[in-house]
Amino acid sequence: MSDTHIIQKIKDRFGDAVQEDHNFRGDQTVTLSRDKIVEVTKFVKDDPSLDMNFLMDLTAVDYMDRKPVRFEVVYHFYSLKHNHRVRIKVPVDEEDCIVDSLVPLYKSANWFEREVWDLYGIKFKGHPNLKRILLYEGFKGHPLRKDYPINKRQPLIGPIN
Repeated sequence: MSDTHIIQKIKDRFGDAVQEDHNFRGDQTVTLSRDKIVEVTKFVKDDPSLDMNFLMDLTAVDYMDRKPVRFEVVYHFYSLKHNHRVRIKVPVDEEDCIVDSLVPLYKSANWFEREVWDLYGIKFKGHPNLKRILLYEGFKGHPLRKDYPINKRQPLIGPIN
């Protein structure tokens, strides 16, 4: 198969949703419109020639003023059977900071999505338990956002009895 066969299969099936793609040293990346993330993820998981059965990672990037859309949610999928991988990126606007959850397709998305919510403030629609995972419930803000004030004082919490 070619070095870009994963990209091509996604473009053939969801061409209108693909905003950008590239292949660098065998690292295949596709940027999608966010309304197609569940549909495309289901396709790359269920298609026998792709068989992306492992969600390796899910994270976010805050570009702040460097791109027209502030955030990207980044997914890394891997096929144990075929030994290939793909990165799927979804731009997310600051004013409408929500993406559909992948928990129904990949159980491992549960904690990844909670971490992204906790640290970046991106919500995942349909998540079964979207609450903080690293910080305490009283924490104000999302500390990996580039505009988070580094000297901000947080409410103190006492000992839990």
